Amino acid sequence: MPQTPENTEPTPVKPSLTARVSLRHPTELVRRILGIDGRSPRPSVAAALHGDEAETAGLDRQETAQLRGIRRFGATGAILMAVGALGAGAQPVLQNPVQGLRVLGLPSRIPSSALTLTMTGTVMIVLAWLLLGRFAIGTLQAGAVRRLNRSQLDRTLLLWIIPLSVAPPMFSKDVYSYLAQSEIAARGMDPYEIGPAGALGLDHVLTRTVPTIWHDTPAPYGPLFLWMGRGISSLTGDNIVAGIFLHRLLALAGVALIVWALPRLARRCGVAEVSAHWLGAANPLLLFHLVAGVHNEALMLGLMLAGIELALRSIERADPIRGHSLLLLLSGATLVALSSTIKIPSLLALGFVGMALARRWGGSVKAVLAAAALLGGVALVVTVFVSTASGLGMGWIHTLGTANAVRSWMSIPTLLGLGTGLAGVLLGLGDHTTAVLSLTRPIAAVAAAFITMRMLVAVLVGRIHAVGALGLSLGAVVLLFPVVQPWYLLWAVLPLAAWATAPAFRIPAIVFSSIVSVILMPNGGEYPPFVIVQAAIATIFTAGTLIVITRNSLPWRVGSVYPMNAPEVTPVDTEAQTQGSGQVTPRPGIR
Repeated sequence: MPQTPENTEPTPVKPSLTARVSLRHPTELVRRILGIDGRSPRPSVAAALHGDEAETAGLDRQETAQLRGIRRFGATGAILMAVGALGAGAQPVLQNPVQGLRVLGLPSRIPSSALTLTMTGTVMIVLAWLLLGRFAIGTLQAGAVRRLNRSQLDRTLLLWIIPLSVAPPMFSKDVYSYLAQSEIAARGMDPYEIGPAGALGLDHVLTRTVPTIWHDTPAPYGPLFLWMGRGISSLTGDNIVAGIFLHRLLALAGVALIVWALPRLARRCGVAEVSAHWLGAANPLLLFHLVAGVHNEALMLGLMLAGIELALRSIERADPIRGHSLLLLLSGATLVALSSTIKIPSLLALGFVGMALARRWGGSVKAVLAAAALLGGVALVVTVFVSTASGLGMGWIHTLGTANAVRSWMSIPTLLGLGTGLAGVLLGLGDHTTAVLSLTRPIAAVAAAFITMRMLVAVLVGRIHAVGALGLSLGAVVLLFPVVQPWYLLWAVLPLAAWATAPAFRIPAIVFSSIVSVILMPNGGEYPPFVIVQAAIATIFTAGTLIVITRNSLPWRVGSVYPMNAPEVTPVDTEAQTQGSGQVTPRPGIR
């Protein structure tokens, strides 16, 4: 038995470790909070979310046939969406090109059927995307035994994009705000001082389709986007269809940059190209909201990712940063800065590039200051040049919070405020939503800033790759932002797709992308509930029927893709012999 000590007086309680640190070494406490000391007993975020993906073989003959079936299934869904959008899309109030036409105008005369077509196409694309994931990431537990290649995935993505590129806008009416604000700039007025109603008039053809909430609000977008929009307006004038077409070309240019940059960033992080490509560039959120919805996030994200790739190509080289390498660094920083003159959040990427550069230069305070001076100078020059050359000035800095007028349920601080306000009403205490939002939103902003600071420090000390840290920071910014639109999720999903491989990331990303993609109305507004219910029932019945019909030709059943005892088969698909085998050659650097 253990002996009882003779001294029975109570032993004084020692202060906790945190208390002792704060009393004796305040600087050490600060270092621990920022994550500089590296003594955390918990596994790092990088270890929890990232792992290098092993090389795999290409698809065999049976899987290639299934891939072609998936490709056609998704393309059929895209065509159904394009046809349904003629009646259920975000059509303009005036200058509707199909109004009154016998065949093309038919969907607009049967809105229930048009909505059913669009919803069915939406579900088909999401299902095809999920099936395609079987050939991109395999199972979430065992990974991929064989994987399709870049060429196969690129052709699939292109086939799905083409119908959406010629369809009317869907899921949002923001493109009509783009047209109106661009016309304001083209007329020599300041779009950062006056809204469409005041500048163009309520009866103007471009103002009529702008959502009412934005009639009197100034433009929240950066000068580069409105500069390009002004050029589009000078070409198209009041022609809505031509203006939408040119704005969609800008969006497609951004998507092309995403398609170029994302697989390269994935290889840099030791992740299979097609895994990142599938989860990022082929994501239904991107297809529905950046292509069909014509959002300027496409160009912002494309420039940002391309800039990061060029900058890291210079930083992660063994050669000194001078000559061609220095040109790559400056070019990458310029592209990131340009992306921030479309929407400001992308400027955050320059901070992580700067920390990677500072680590390359030794990781000292002097190195951080030198990197900040170099990249900050590039950002300042680019911003001032664009603002001055466009003639729009710096007024856009004061309109960045315009979107806060919307109360979004996807924003954590806003959801807390709305929930608290609703609870107050139910308890008879009154609606205190506005007061609660004035507290939750600043607290959320501080939390997002803290997470971003931790990620910046983690890049500097080498615990996480810059791409992964950027994705995590943007994820915190998006979720804690006062306003969150569905396509904002792509800010975080795209960089994380190139770095995070763990199910802890991929499962939520896949689930949220799938659910959010199918719950929004294609007209960017609201339908009567009974119409939605009818369309939903018809969609479920149609999708179920298609699954039954294709049960033997498409890999619906778990285990139908990679038989456990099947012999290894050499890839036979001739289209797989082009660039991108789906194999990963990890590059040196922090993962």
